[in-house]
Amino acid sequence: MSDLTAEQKESYWKYNVRLTTILLVIWFVVTYLFGGLWAGALNEIVILGFPLGYWVAAQGALAVFVIEIYVYARLMNALDLKYGIHEDA
Repeated sequence: MSDLTAEQKESYWKYNVRLTTILLVIWFVVTYLFGGLWAGALNEIVILGFPLGYWVAAQGALAVFVIEIYVYARLMNALDLKYGIHEDA
């Protein structure tokens, strides 16, 4: 990353921080609000015999975490290519 200008470095890190913040907000909403605080209300909805609040806490949160990891990796790899940053294998 040393070949980048100060402006490019700033743009790169602003994007990284913005993306991380968005993903952390999604993580918070799914885990603490849907899986915890609102689980009782969500349990009124039953899908395939399971209350939705239970499903979100047990399976949905984990699925969201895996999707977030994939999204972060894809977007950061695309950003790395845009700025010519390559990891040596």
